[in-house]
Amino acid sequence: MAPQVIVDKPPGLAEALAGRFVDEARKALDARRLFAVALPGGSVADRFFPRLAETALDWSRVHFFWGDERAVPPTDPESNYRAARTLWLEPAGVPAASVHRMEAEAPDAEAAARAYADTLTRVLGSPPRLDLVLLGVGPDGHVCSLFPGHPLLGEEGRLVAVVEDSPKPPARRMTLTLPALAAAGLVVVAALGGSKAEVVREALEGAGSELPLARVVRRARRCVFYLDDAAAAGVGRG
Repeated sequence: MAPQVIVDKPPGLAEALAGRFVDEARKALDARRLFAVALPGGSVADRFFPRLAETALDWSRVHFFWGDERAVPPTDPESNYRAARTLWLEPAGVPAASVHRMEAEAPDAEAAARAYADTLTRVLGSPPRLDLVLLGVGPDGHVCSLFPGHPLLGEEGRLVAVVEDSPKPPARRMTLTLPALAAAGLVVVAALGGSKAEVVREALEGAGSELPLARVVRRARRCVFYLDDAAAAGVGRG
């Protein structure tokens, strides 16, 4: 199924995403009594999380995971968890039992990655399937901490992996792998700004692209892009 593309100004995108989030949550809650999402950080958190925090849902039945995390304490300004906690989880009153933080800063990161995979399976069953993955994208086409040309793009056996050599600091990170991302019920890509236009175009129109974003999009069950005008500049509109 071809990805859906929504183009609007950021406030309109935030409204549209909030509506879609509620629709997907209600369907999942009707089907299996919980709704599981994976979150990014960065500009997606800043632009969209405050509006998502206002949605009317039973947060005790919404389980929050992360697509990736830097090896920093949860109080660090660079922490994806901290951004979500500040902009969404605390304002919405999400209970602690619904929040599953990636402990990327753990001394034994490989053990922490295995533990996170175990948590996904315990909460979601085997094989675990997230209902919605929200992705940002870098100007180089990376998603989560899966960077172009990295060996982890070929990982098929693990759900969660440790990155020791990220080209962006810090070098150590933890990330969901491509199979875990692509298995989600819905992959949502949010991209803002002209620096994302070329990788968005390639992901949508380049059938053989090896960009991490393109690889996730090709494998996704369903996918929707939320783009501002600048990010959508290279996309054909019919």
